[in-house]
Amino acid sequence: MSSPVRISIDAMGGDFGPSVVVPGCAIARERYPDCRFVFFGDASEVRPLLARHPALEAVAEVEHTDVAVRMEDKPSQALRQGRRRSSMWMALEAVKTGRADMAVSAGNTGALMAMSKLCLRMMPGIERPALAAIWPTLRGESIVLDVGATIGADAEQLVSFALMGEAMARALFSLKRPTVGLLNIGVEEVKGLEYVRAAGQMLREGGLPIAYAGFIEGDDIGKGTVDVVVTEGFSGNIALKTAEGTAKQIAQYLRDAMGRSLFSKIGFLFAKGAFDTLKEKMDPRKSNGGVFLGLNGLVVKSHGGTDAEGYAAAVALGHHLARNGLMKKVADSVDHYQKDRASAQEQHPEVAHS
Repeated sequence: MSSPVRISIDAMGGDFGPSVVVPGCAIARERYPDCRFVFFGDASEVRPLLARHPALEAVAEVEHTDVAVRMEDKPSQALRQGRRRSSMWMALEAVKTGRADMAVSAGNTGALMAMSKLCLRMMPGIERPALAAIWPTLRGESIVLDVGATIGADAEQLVSFALMGEAMARALFSLKRPTVGLLNIGVEEVKGLEYVRAAGQMLREGGLPIAYAGFIEGDDIGKGTVDVVVTEGFSGNIALKTAEGTAKQIAQYLRDAMGRSLFSKIGFLFAKGAFDTLKEKMDPRKSNGGVFLGLNGLVVKSHGGTDAEGYAAAVALGHHLARNGLMKKVADSVDHYQKDRASAQEQHPEVAHS
């Protein structure tokens, strides 16, 4: 029997704190019986909620913390007030010390990123982290990164994102050779900003162990043209928020149209099965959870405003990645690339780093 997946939980994170976090973990525990949990937060809030879920309570520990990072806190403020003593920091510390295989938080994204970098540190060879999101597509699901961990990137960092995203796709989708595309304003090699074109050349000509598919455009994300979409955090976050907003807009259009007249209401009854399928596919809770890549530890960021079902999806994402060796796959990919780069520099010392 395989060993359990140990999960540290920032119980106070998110818009609703333990009232969503604990029931979400209960759902995840039911679906994945091999999960074990350590909750960090206000014990007076967490323990009564755990008592309502005996199966979860039986595989959970609670460690009291007096400090919780607020959703409105700036990263610097969160670090000053919550370093080494907040529920967020303690959840990360559990990963650092090996007590947990991964951490999950629905808290302040900027604070979580800052604390993760300080507590867990970056992997060797990785300059900047990336937040990778699961994106529903016409073909199934794709990975998009970065969707907001850091703003801006150079060509070398985009290549690192490609390596990490490809490793995540192998761990999450069980693909032997996921396809990777670089988000651009056109598919032609002459289009786009200089650093994007440079990254494209490096991915195309660098002999990397990935299936690089070239430049893709914005509409290719939803089509599922590639398994991994690489971009920098500014454009990636805009794309993510635009997609979320468009999904809500379409859902509202459908509700308005179905309630417009008696005939439309009757038509809705006949087509209810199709609309239920559409609702299921468009449910943002199904793809809740982003992963901070590039750290010496697995950290999953849940949407702060999600419900218990959405939080369970974030826990499930981390569980799957931990079980399938995400950290080793990322480390191996980055190490392979760094060794190839060093070898190329030795053979051709006149070639400068990008």
